[in-house]
Amino acid sequence: MRRLLLASALLLGACVSNTQPPKDDSLYRDLGAKPGITRIVEGMLLHIAHDDRIVEHFRKIDITRLRDKLIEQFCVEAGGPCKYTGDTMAESHKGQHLTRSDFNALVEDLIKAMEDQGVPVTAQNRLIARLAPMRGEVIEK
Repeated sequence: MRRLLLASALLLGACVSNTQPPKDDSLYRDLGAKPGITRIVEGMLLHIAHDDRIVEHFRKIDITRLRDKLIEQFCVEAGGPCKYTGDTMAESHKGQHLTRSDFNALVEDLIKAMEDQGVPVTAQNRLIARLAPMRGEVIEK
């Protein structure tokens, strides 16, 4: 019985940890904390503005609000001391019918922005890995 309780507690802890922001803030620091994340997001949006593959998806969006919510989201996902106050990914992308190609183009623009800021590849990969689970909430919604 004791083993069953321990196993249940461990499983419950694993489930809870998947819904909580990371406790380790090393990625947040590796990205340059909030000023670095702000530069990355702004750079990504500039790359998107010149990306004929996906720029149309952003024409009618409040870019300032998008910028602010992306900064919050990246900060939380990186383990920073921020709180995300935006809509869920599913709500934000509802009716946009984004494709895998659209999603991949955005990721490429994010990578370019991180490269522009001199973010090490290991930190880039860690951020992308933390954002990747959102893919299913965005594509073809």
